[in-house]
Amino acid sequence: MSHEHEQSDELQEELAQTEELACIETDLLLEGIYRKYGFDFRNYLRSSLLRRIYNRMSLDDLPTITSLLNRVLHEPDYFNILLNDFSIKVTEMFRDPEFFYAFRRNVIPLLKDLPEIRIWSAGCATGEEVYSLGILLHEEGLLDRTKLYATDMSEQAIQTAKQGKFPLKRMQSFTKNYMQAGGDKEFSAYYTADHEYAHFHPFMKEHLVFAQHNLATDCSINEFHVILCRNVLIYFDPVLQHRVHGLIHDSLSPSGILALGAKESFLTPFKSRYEVLSATDRIFRKLED
Repeated sequence: MSHEHEQSDELQEELAQTEELACIETDLLLEGIYRKYGFDFRNYLRSSLLRRIYNRMSLDDLPTITSLLNRVLHEPDYFNILLNDFSIKVTEMFRDPEFFYAFRRNVIPLLKDLPEIRIWSAGCATGEEVYSLGILLHEEGLLDRTKLYATDMSEQAIQTAKQGKFPLKRMQSFTKNYMQAGGDKEFSAYYTADHEYAHFHPFMKEHLVFAQHNLATDCSINEFHVILCRNVLIYFDPVLQHRVHGLIHDSLSPSGILALGAKESFLTPFKSRYEVLSATDRIFRKLED
């Protein structure tokens, strides 16, 4: 065997050992978080978590995942920083406008005759989706009899969402999304602006309930006519996806509506428990038992 081949084999063996050690350390980190704080990330996709773990290590100049674990176990405030890192906050108002257009067309008619409407936005991040829903329901004349529940595992994200304010620089793209989603009003009528933020009108908040909720560990919070769980399940492995699908199914009223993200699908046996309202926009209706 040549000297170059020997070096290559040694390098591959060293890389394999490094990966194995990182896997062990990650297992210990996630187990420690679960046992000390009750947040269960053990069935989240590792690739997504590791990006956030390594980013936090880089920011705080920590040499190993074990050193990160040490701070997490001994400093609750530091755990909250990491928890915020783990929270997915990629969102915008009327994100995927075609979905909201389909919601107007396919879901609103099914809600018109209900005396009261309960909607759950699961994994709401900083609230852009639920405020978008509020505007849509207001325009369809349904907001006054609707209660919108918005939950996220991150308390920091929930506190941001409660404020109902978003950077003014984002309003141009939000307005474009709103128009593409079927909005025909002046979007600026829904907020007042200062030099930095757009503040959405208080009447919206009267119908919103924000709460911290962890899909990985927590139980159902109510029975809902509509549940939106969009772009959340893609971060879970099949075991956790199965748990969350069970939670969602149990939380939907008979003939309740479920909206998933564009890249999300059902696991067996849940696929057979819904009919498709819009395949393209991932909108489904629960079949009655």
